[in-house]
Amino acid sequence: MKLSCCSKLALALLLCSNFLYGALKDKSAIVYYGHDISYSMVGIHDYIIVQPEFINPFTHGFSVYKKKMYAYISVGEINKNIKEFKKVKPSWIVSKNESWGSNVMDINNLEYQEFLFKEMIEPRMKDGFENFFFDTLDSYYIYSKTPQEIQKSRDSLAHFINEFHKRYPDAKLIINRGFEVIDQVKDSIQAVLFESYYRSYGGSAGYGKVSDADREWLDIYLNKIKKYGIDIISVEYLPPEEMYKADEIVKKIKKKGMIPYITTGDLNTYGRSNKNPIKREILTIIDENVYDRMLLGAHQYGALPLEYMGYIQKLRDIYKEGLPDMEHMSQYGGVVIWLRNPYPNSAKLVRWIKKVIDKKIKVVFVNNFNFDLQEEPLRDLGITTFETKGKTLQKNTVVVQDKMIGFEVQPPKVMDININSTSKRALYALKNENNQTATLAAITSWGGYAVGSSFFTAIKDMDRWVINPFKFFKEALRLQDLVIPDPTTENGNRIFFSHIDGDAIMNRVEWNPKLFCGEIIYKDILKKHHVPASVSIVGAEVEPDGMYPKLSLQLMNIAKKIYALPYVEGATHTFSHPFFWNKIKNGDLDAKYRLKVPGYKFSLDREIEGSLNFINTKLMPHNKPQKLLAKTIFWSGDCRPTYKILDYVYRHHILNINAGDTYITNDRPWLGGYVAPYGVERGEYYQIYTGAQDENVYTNDWLGPFWGFKKVIQTFKLTNSPRRVKPIDIYYHYYSGSKRASLRALEDVYRWALKQDTLPMFTTEYIVKAMDYYTVSLANEGDTWLFSGMQNLHNLRIEKKDAQVDLKASSGVTGFNHFENHTYVSCDNNDEQIVKVTTKKQDVPYLISANAKLTKHKVANNLLYLGFEGYMDLKLRLHVPKGCKVHYDFKHAKMRKKRNNEVVLSYKNLKKEQLHVSCR
Repeated sequence: MKLSCCSKLALALLLCSNFLYGALKDKSAIVYYGHDISYSMVGIHDYIIVQPEFINPFTHGFSVYKKKMYAYISVGEINKNIKEFKKVKPSWIVSKNESWGSNVMDINNLEYQEFLFKEMIEPRMKDGFENFFFDTLDSYYIYSKTPQEIQKSRDSLAHFINEFHKRYPDAKLIINRGFEVIDQVKDSIQAVLFESYYRSYGGSAGYGKVSDADREWLDIYLNKIKKYGIDIISVEYLPPEEMYKADEIVKKIKKKGMIPYITTGDLNTYGRSNKNPIKREILTIIDENVYDRMLLGAHQYGALPLEYMGYIQKLRDIYKEGLPDMEHMSQYGGVVIWLRNPYPNSAKLVRWIKKVIDKKIKVVFVNNFNFDLQEEPLRDLGITTFETKGKTLQKNTVVVQDKMIGFEVQPPKVMDININSTSKRALYALKNENNQTATLAAITSWGGYAVGSSFFTAIKDMDRWVINPFKFFKEALRLQDLVIPDPTTENGNRIFFSHIDGDAIMNRVEWNPKLFCGEIIYKDILKKHHVPASVSIVGAEVEPDGMYPKLSLQLMNIAKKIYALPYVEGATHTFSHPFFWNKIKNGDLDAKYRLKVPGYKFSLDREIEGSLNFINTKLMPHNKPQKLLAKTIFWSGDCRPTYKILDYVYRHHILNINAGDTYITNDRPWLGGYVAPYGVERGEYYQIYTGAQDENVYTNDWLGPFWGFKKVIQTFKLTNSPRRVKPIDIYYHYYSGSKRASLRALEDVYRWALKQDTLPMFTTEYIVKAMDYYTVSLANEGDTWLFSGMQNLHNLRIEKKDAQVDLKASSGVTGFNHFENHTYVSCDNNDEQIVKVTTKKQDVPYLISANAKLTKHKVANNLLYLGFEGYMDLKLRLHVPKGCKVHYDFKHAKMRKKRNNEVVLSYKNLKKEQLHVSCR
C-alpha cells in the first residue's frame, strides 16, 4: 500500500455523497495519505491510517483523534526520497521493486530492524503518534526464493512485529497482509489490512478486478484471521469515473464480515466505509490582497451563519493558494465565492466552478459576481446581463421579494447590477421603467446567488444583511439540518466565563491616587465574586526588568494576591504588548509597535513562553493546582497573530483567545459586523474569539462614557435570543478600576450575569470547547446521529423547540433542555455519543440543567447515577417521572417539585454532589 506516484485523479460523484451504510455502531476505516487532513471528515472512523510526514502533530485535531490514528511505516521497502534514507546502509538493500521504484530491504538483518525502531518508529512516537500501520510486509518474497529462505524471512518478520509489541505494549498495530505469519503475531496486532478483495490498483499497472481464484485463496487466510477475532480492513480501488460502484462494494465487503474502505489509487481523497461523515466544511473563496482575513466580510459576516447551522467556513485565498483540484473537493459540503474585487481570469474561475457543479457540489455567489459583466462566463451558469435603455432610471418596482429578503433591513430598490437568470426560484427581482427585470438574488439548479442591494445595504458605513443568511446559505447550498455541536452551552445552561487583559495594573485610581487599579480589581471584583476568573498581566508592567522597576515589588504583590485566589487561573497578555503582530519581521518587532521597554531585545520566546514561566514561577503560589497555572495567551494590540506565531503557540501547547468584535447592542442590533464566529483559522490552527468585546469598545476607546460597559448586558441578551450564538464572557482590563463609573458598570455586569442560569467555567475550559467545534466529526442515519471527537465539547443543539431525545436508544446523553426554539442536548464526558431524536415524550429520568460540570453518568438496573462538581453552590434541574425517587444530600439541598415532573435541587455551601434516581 504505497503512496502512489501517479498523476492526480478527479473524484467521482459518489465521493461527495453523505449517505451512510449500516449501523452507526459498525466499525469503519480510512486510509488518507494526503496533505491538509480534514479531521471533521476522518474523525468518525475507528481506524485512521495516515502518512505521518503529512500530519501536523501540534494541531488540535491531532490531539483529539490521535488514539485512533495509525502512522504509516514501510517495513520491507524504503524509498530513497524519504529523509531517513541517508542513514540506510547499502548492505541492507537486497533488491528493487520496479513497480514502485523502491528499495527492498533485508528483514533478516537485525541492524536494519533496529534502524526501523530508532529512526522510523520512535521519532513518530516523539511527535505524538501512538499507533502504527506496517506496510510492505511481504516484500521478502522478492529476494527469498527457496523454502528455507522464505521461512527464515517469515520468522524474522514475526520477530520484528512481536518485538514492536514487546517494546511498546500500549501501541496498537495494523499490518498489511502478512498472512503467513498471522499465527505467530496474532497477539501483537489490532487489525489486518489487505488490498483488493474485489478491485485492485497496481501503481503503473493501473486498476483491475480480482479473480474468483484469488478471492478463494484470500478466504483461506481471512477465515483464519476472523477466528482469532482480529478486525479485517479490506481496501478496494476504483477509478474516479467508476466510484458510483462504491456503495455496492461496501455492502458486499460488509457481508463478508470485514471493514470496507473504497477509494481511488492515490489514497489522498476521502473514500467510503461503513460510517461516512457529513461534510461540514464550506469552502469560501476569498482574496487577501489588501485586508487580513479577519477583516474580510466573507469572514466577519459569512462564518457566523454557517457555524450556527453546524458547518465550518474554510477560507481559501484565490491568489495565494489558487483553486483546489477536483480530487481535493471531496471534503466540502458547498462552495461560496466571496471576492472583494474582480478576478482577472474569470473564464478560468468559471471553468473550475462548472467542474465543481458537475460533482454535484452547490456553489453560491455573494455580494458580487466579480466578473467583468461584459464577458461571457456567466452565460454558462444561466445568467445574462443587459444594458439599461435610455438615460439612468430611478423608479424601480419590486417584482419578487421572498420572505428571506428584508432580514435586518429592507432592500433600497436599487438595480445596481443588471442581470437576469433562468433561476429555479427568484428571491429578489426589480423592474425598471422600461420593463427590464433584474434578478438580484435567486436559488438556482447549481446553487444560488445574492448580489448588490439584495445582499447587503450600508447604513452609517456598516453593512446590514438584506437577505437572511441562515435561510439563504441553507437553501442555496442545500445544507442538511444537523444536530449541532454547540460550544455556547453545557448541561442545559449557558456558559459563563470572564477574563482580564493585563493592561494598566499599575495605573492609579482617580479617587485615591495611592491605590493601583490592580488593587481595586482584586478587592472589589475578584475577591468579592467567587466565580472562575482568568487573569493575565503584561509582563513589562509588572516584572523587575520592565518599565516600572521601582513599582515592581508592589505590583508583583498585587498579582500574587490575585493568583492566590482559588478560583483564579493565570494567563499572559505578553511581555511588551505588541500592537501589530504582523510587524514582527525576522523574529524582531520595532519598539514603535510595542511598549518601549528599556534595554529589551524583542523575542517571541520572551513575549509568550517567558512571560508564562514568570507568572507560574514568581507569582503563583506553590500549591496552586496544575490546571490553574498560566497556559494561555490573551492576544494584545490588533489581536491578529500570523500563522507563524500561531504555530509557535500550538507547538508550545499554549491556548489562545481574543479578538472577534462582538458588541451588538440595542442601538446597533445587527448580526452583520457586530457578532463574530467562534474563531478564525490560519493554516491548520485556530485563533479563538472572545464571547463579547471588552470595556474599551463600549467606552469609545476609553474616551467615555465610562459607564459604557453596562451595555455589554445588551450584548449578552442579543447573543442569547432569538439565537444563542455566544456564551457570556465578561472581558475587561485593570483600568476599569481607575474610575468610579467604570467600576460600578463592571459590578453591574457581574450582578446581572450571576442572576442568570449559567454554568461558570474558566476561559481555558471554554477555549478547548470552541476548538473542538472545528474538529467534531458526525454522521447520521435518519434520526440517529453519531458524534466523534467530543473531547471537551459536551453540548448539542437541535433547532426545534419541542425536540425529544430517545434516551434508551441513545448513548452518552444525560438529558436535554428546551429554550425558546432550541433544544440543548447534554452529553457525558465520553469522546463519542449516539443521539436518537424523536418526538415522543420521555418517561425516564434525565438531567434538564445544571450549573456544574458532569463528573459521573451511569444508567443501570432502573437507576440513573449523576455526579457534579462546580464553582458555585449547586443548582440542578431533573426530569423525574412518577414512580421515581431522587436520592440526594438532603442536609445541603432543598427540593422543589414543579410541573411536568420537573424537580429542582438548590444546594447551600455545596459545590460537589453525587446523586441517583431510582424508578420502580
